[in-house]
Parts: sequence; structure tokens; C-alpha cells
Amino acid sequence: MVRQLRFIGTDSKIDGCPALHTDEGTGDIIVQGTPVTDPEDLAQLQHLGADEAAVAVPRELLVNWGPKERERVPELVDRATFRRLFETFKHTAWRLETRRGYASDRQDPDFQAFLATGSSPCDPGEPWFLTIKTQTDAGKRVGRVRVADRPPTTEQLFLLDYARHNAAFGEDIRYVWREGADEVGLPAEDFWIFDSRLVALLHFDNEDNLIGIELITEPAEVVRYAMVRDAAMHHAIPLDRFAEQVATDE
Repeated sequence: MVRQLRFIGTDSKIDGCPALHTDEGTGDIIVQGTPVTDPEDLAQLQHLGADEAAVAVPRELLVNWGPKERERVPELVDRATFRRLFETFKHTAWRLETRRGYASDRQDPDFQAFLATGSSPCDPGEPWFLTIKTQTDAGKRVGRVRVADRPPTTEQLFLLDYARHNAAFGEDIRYVWREGADEVGLPAEDFWIFDSRLVALLHFDNEDNLIGIELITEPAEVVRYAMVRDAAMHHAIPLDRFAEQVATDE
């Protein structure tokens, strides 16, 4: 059986070892470290089986990155609570979008207008725009990276067109092609991260409906999402340049 391993974290400043991974299927923690091979050391270990190995890791690795709960109980919040996060964050709000489409977009009259005319209208009085403008005018940063297919889906083309409205109200929207996202290991997850301390993980069903919003505050998990953000921002390209690439491909 091939494990589905996800990197948790490391205290290393150089080569990434020692480190912890988790098995997404079983929940097992995989400890990566320096093998213990000295026969005298091994002789002191109790219950070490013939097919087992021992590794040495700093105590800090387990303290900083080991799970704090035996099983994480999701903290689910309603949409009103979620919306308030955009009014109360202090410095940054950032999102990763990875889906090929969203049911909420397909139900939006602006999407129907885009299908009919190739251009999406903009209502400057929309609550989202007013909230974002208030926050960015206050010096806060709001941004997102979108993972796009090649060629983009119809829903992705709609969001690409609509992004000019988001940008006009202060959002920094960037893009990465899906093959590039896969190469650098971006997860197939949609989430917002606020002030590098709180993650809102968005859960969808197979029809792209948002069915749950889970808040995550465990430090090791938040850092993992922050690392995803940093990788996505490093490899993403600005909105205008991505739009030019899409037009060239056509």
C-alpha cells in the first residue's frame, strides 16, 4: 500500500531533516531523522522489532510540530461568523483557490451575463467590494492565488474577467497553472488564512457547493498553510500577465 504522506514541519534551518509527516489515510506520524545504528545504543532500546528502525530527533521537533490532540475535532462556523473575519483581521487576508468551478459562481447573474456577452458587470455597492475597499484603504492586504487549468474552464474564464473588478477595490489576484501547482506540491484545498494565525478551510461537495467552513488555529497546522501560501505566491504570476498568456493560448 502506498501511503499518502503530507509534510507537517521541521525545525531544520538547512536541509529539512529531521522532519515530521502524517499519513492522510491512517493518521500515522512518520518521523524522519538520523538513524540510530550503534549496536550498544540499539541494545538499550526496549521492544525494538527485527523489522523496525530507530531515529533520533530533537525534542523541539515533537514539541513544535507534533499533534496536540489525539484526534482533531473540526471547529465549524456559519457563514455570518466567516464573513466577520474579513471585518476583524488586523493585517492580511489571503486565499488559495484550486477548484475548476464554484456552484455559487454558476448561480450568479453576473456569470450568465458573462456567458451572453463575454464580459461581467460590476456593482460597486456590493458588500464584498465595500468591505475590501475599507480594509485595503486602511493599509491591510487582501490577496489570493488561483490555480487554473490549461485551457481554463468556463468558470475560470469568468473569474479571470471578474478579477479586474476585485483588483479595482484593492485585491492582489495572481495565478498559477495547475501543472505548475502540482509540480511544487500545492494541495487541492481551498482556504483563507488571516494574519498568519487562523485558517478558514473551505469544504465543498462534488457539485462545487460550499458545505462547511472549518476554523484551524493549531500553530503547526497554521504554519503549514502559511508555507503553502508562500510557495503559491512565489510561483504565481500577476493577473495581467496571466490574462495575456490565456489570450495567447487562444
